[in-house]
Amino acid sequence: MKVSIITPSYNQGQFIQRTLQSVASQTAPDFEIEHVVFDGGSTDNTVEILERFSPPVRWVSKKDKGQTDAVNQGIHATDGEIIGWLNSDDVYYPGAIARVVAFFEAHPEVDVVYGMADHIDIDDQAFESYPTEPWDYERLKEICFICQPALFFRRKIVEDNGLLDESLNYCMDFEYWLRLGRKGVRFAYFEEKLAGSRMYAENKTLGSRVKVFKEINDMFKKLYGNVPDRWLLNYAHVVVSNRLGTLNHSSIKITLELGLRSLLAALRWNHGVTPAMKQTLLARLPKLKRT
Repeated sequence: MKVSIITPSYNQGQFIQRTLQSVASQTAPDFEIEHVVFDGGSTDNTVEILERFSPPVRWVSKKDKGQTDAVNQGIHATDGEIIGWLNSDDVYYPGAIARVVAFFEAHPEVDVVYGMADHIDIDDQAFESYPTEPWDYERLKEICFICQPALFFRRKIVEDNGLLDESLNYCMDFEYWLRLGRKGVRFAYFEEKLAGSRMYAENKTLGSRVKVFKEINDMFKKLYGNVPDRWLLNYAHVVVSNRLGTLNHSSIKITLELGLRSLLAALRWNHGVTPAMKQTLLARLPKLKRT
């Protein structure tokens, strides 16, 4: 069996050597690992690190259309039966790939395997467990419980279901898992920690939270025709936090702003408020009266 690991990269010289090392240190007595890096033309020291890294990795550094395009290019450029996608600031834990290969071999009926993971800081220290959960397609619509670097899939999944949606910049992985789940692709939850997902102030997702949640809502609208209430409320919370923060404003003002933003989100994406959301918003009114 051959495993293809794809790393999209752009100006991650601070972390990429640790990412490369986490792949290079994987043991592979009974299978082959190929690691390719598709870099979007970094202007920091990324290329220098790629040039001198040992053992050598296959890499390309040129302008691309973004992270999603880089991952898709990597899928096209590889031929492993199993595909893993590891961002240039994340890491695999020791023995992760061997355990994943053994799981696939023991479960030929499974198409996608995802494991447990940690959030790690800039020094690779785990500070909390990623909130992963056993597979449940309906639950996935409510919360993204899959940690992307801890997920691996068979190449036939791409052959049958296509590549990542290149119109997406933030939730391309979430959309792909939903799309696969909707088509009945078989997922399995592997209850062992496989990866560290880095969280820090400059992280792409953390630095653009309003854009992230807007894109998620747009994605749900495109995929299903409507957006779950939970994601509308999440969007409202992020907008209010971005506008007001939590300091120097009364709880009444924040609550009213959350209600207004939730209603506007419901009108924007779903053309109306569901009974469930109406109940959620009305439940906040007693809090206003007591304040």
